[in-house]
Amino acid sequence: MNENVNKSALFNGSCFALITTAFTFAIRAGILPQLGEQFNLSAEQLGFINSMWFLGFPISMIIGGLVYHSFGARNIMRVAFVAHTLGILLTIYSGGYTGLLISTLFIGFGNGCTEAACNPMIADMYSDNHIKMNKMLSRFHMWFPGGILLGALISKFMTEAGGFLQQWQTQMWVLMIPTLIYVVLFYGKTFPKAKVEGATSLAQNFKAMFSPTFLFLFFCMALTAISEFGPQQWVSIIMSHSGADSMLILALTTGLMAVGRFFAGPVVRALGQTGVLLGGAIFATIGIYLFSVVTGPIAYLAAVVFAIGVCFFWPVMVGSVAQRVPLSGALGMSVIGGIGMFSTAIFQPIIGGWIDGARETNAAAGLTGSTLELATGQDALSKMVSFPAILIVLFIIFFFWQKSLKDKAVQAAAPQASH
Repeated sequence: MNENVNKSALFNGSCFALITTAFTFAIRAGILPQLGEQFNLSAEQLGFINSMWFLGFPISMIIGGLVYHSFGARNIMRVAFVAHTLGILLTIYSGGYTGLLISTLFIGFGNGCTEAACNPMIADMYSDNHIKMNKMLSRFHMWFPGGILLGALISKFMTEAGGFLQQWQTQMWVLMIPTLIYVVLFYGKTFPKAKVEGATSLAQNFKAMFSPTFLFLFFCMALTAISEFGPQQWVSIIMSHSGADSMLILALTTGLMAVGRFFAGPVVRALGQTGVLLGGAIFATIGIYLFSVVTGPIAYLAAVVFAIGVCFFWPVMVGSVAQRVPLSGALGMSVIGGIGMFSTAIFQPIIGGWIDGARETNAAAGLTGSTLELATGQDALSKMVSFPAILIVLFIIFFFWQKSLKDKAVQAAAPQASH
């Protein structure tokens, strides 16, 4: 009984830690316009601030993946709590651009620690039952889009309430709620011992990561991540003058993603990993294109199409590494997640530069006010269409590549089966 209670507390604590990560994404997206206005920051500067979130994440995630067996999940989560708390407090009392860069890096570092500790910890807790392990991991990952949904709605409510609740500092204090909850749930609990049976050596991991399949997936992950996080992180600025509520668009997108990930198993079984990735790239391209041309309520339809497109990208890419490059081990999965976040960090200021450039061009053409902001946002989105469009080509190649490997494997096995 105590073991079940302990597992339940650890799992729930993991979910609240991931909700903290999601809140740092959604609420920071909601307060981005306020930060830009208060500190007189350009979109490119806001992009560099965003990039710190995505830079801190892969650094700690990869370090955590390397030291998980020696340092332990409990200690990694202690580091996560310190990093989250420092990041939140330093953001509130930042006072300007440099302070926001440093504080956001701390928050990203805490988020990466959460992923590095909780993923293998949940796998270790349910390692005796693979079906339940996959189910619990899926339910854990559901709370990233689910937490973004909650965070987006909270930010929207507080912004519309006005006064004290509207202030970005107040909204940042909300992040401490799930942070303190996961600390309370983890406190005094017995963490599972890291499973090392059958684990490959780091030398084998690195060797596997230089295989053609891993390198191909590595490159694709960079584009799938920015296809998902690019439009989402900039939604408040890009969509705020589209005639649709930008935070409702974020909430609708992430809500659909949470539901989709809950039922990911049957979808992947029906279409296969390569089929899901190709279909996702097609839907994501259509969704971002629609964002760049529609206004008013039709933007919510675009959000549905976009959500279908990016819903399965992250878990299926990680699953593809686990299935197709198994000798890369846990480190391979940490690296593939890390490159997704690192890629997003690199592209954040680039997207900000696109927004600044489009605003200057449209202002020179005589546009002003909401018309200027709408045209600026749509121009930036039209450039973002290129990310999933490239993925369509890459995943078609991947589909036929993996099919040929499967056919060769079947042919190689056929003579043996006949003897």
